[in-house]
Amino acid sequence: MNLNNLKPANGSVKKEKRIGRGQGSGHGGTSTRGHKGAQSRSGYSRKIGFEGGQMPLQRRLPKFGFKNLERVEFKAVNLSVLEELAKKDNLTEIGVDTLVEAGFASKNDRVKILGNGTLTVKVDVTAHAFSKSAAAAIEAQQGKAIKL
Repeated sequence: MNLNNLKPANGSVKKEKRIGRGQGSGHGGTSTRGHKGAQSRSGYSRKIGFEGGQMPLQRRLPKFGFKNLERVEFKAVNLSVLEELAKKDNLTEIGVDTLVEAGFASKNDRVKILGNGTLTVKVDVTAHAFSKSAAAAIEAQQGKAIKL
């Protein structure tokens, strides 16, 4: 190997077409920008959503409703699920971690216990929120409804 026969690896070098370097290059004259108009000028940048002067989609569609940025989403878990879990694993305390392990919530969910179903076992439940009926049902069995 000598300096006179060195060459780059195949596919590593790709020549780009040089624009605006005369008619012989095939990209002279208007330099692929067409004739006149904003897009032919230097410094032009198309605005996001611009459709060539046609009314843009985001202005054509109707707007309605309200999106509350302060809304807190909860994963709902019913008393029937707690009953099932407590009986299956002989649990006296059920927390968010227990529900995550059992697959009823994911680790980033905020959990709310709802009162659908019946509870026949004494269970201490820890969650982010409780409905009134769920808290009453838990306390009726001498359990505790602990808010996080």
